Amino acid sequence: MKKKLALSLLLTASATAAIAGPIEEQIRFRQSAYSFLAWNTGKIKKEVVDHPETFNKDYVAAAANAIAAVANSGLGELYGEGTDQGIGWKQTRLKPEFFQKKTEVTQVANTFNQAANELAKVAATGDINLIKTQFGKVTESCKGCHDLIRIKE
Repeated sequence: MKKKLALSLLLTASATAAIAGPIEEQIRFRQSAYSFLAWNTGKIKKEVVDHPETFNKDYVAAAANAIAAVANSGLGELYGEGTDQGIGWKQTRLKPEFFQKKTEVTQVANTFNQAANELAKVAATGDINLIKTQFGKVTESCKGCHDLIRIKE
């Protein structure tokens, strides 16, 4: 029974991917990753910025590890040619200039990756002041990317 269910799910997923096309799939995965990232960023903001009186070290560490996981997941693979046009879960907001700014994009992405990995390390210490400082560096790196390659709504 489990094998039939697994095969059915695999065939459904394959058919869906074939229908959607690679551009839309890249956009959907990218949008999903950034939504997950935003959710976890919001968790940390709530704990260290908005309501530090309810700070929960384990909750923050888990969110920081999730952010680092997204940062290290190979998101760059989801920015194929043509992904500045199209719809994933919604219309993409990738600026067409993305493809002409590879060096700047790489620098911004590396800054985010480093900041996210450091946040995971700092969150494990439970030091709310260090976490807050490093969290600021992560959100600044996010802003840097948004300013460079994201169309504002």
